Amino acid sequence: MSVNTSIITHPVVKAAIDALQQGDNAAWSALFTDNAELYDDGNKRDLRSFSRDAVGHERFTSIDKVENNGQDLYGRFHSDQWGDFKTYFKFHIDSGGKINRLDIGQANY
Repeated sequence: MSVNTSIITHPVVKAAIDALQQGDNAAWSALFTDNAELYDDGNKRDLRSFSRDAVGHERFTSIDKVENNGQDLYGRFHSDQWGDFKTYFKFHIDSGGKINRLDIGQANY
């Protein structure tokens, strides 16, 4: 299932979501700083483990809202392990244009 990512206005976020949707772990990982942090429902997780487990097995099935200058996404999501649910991805971009923090979790909207 193809999701329209053209509504994502931030180029780094769009590149990250395109990589996630395509299951391209190398392209996804290249967008993050070496010490980037991941928080899942507010709990710190290892970004490398998440990337290894999620990229290629998880994807948006719709992107319903884009906020915060294109850095916050809300949509329906599919995980091979956890099923289907609404989620948010909130990207924090450093001054060099790399993602230094990603907050993800289940969303209610």
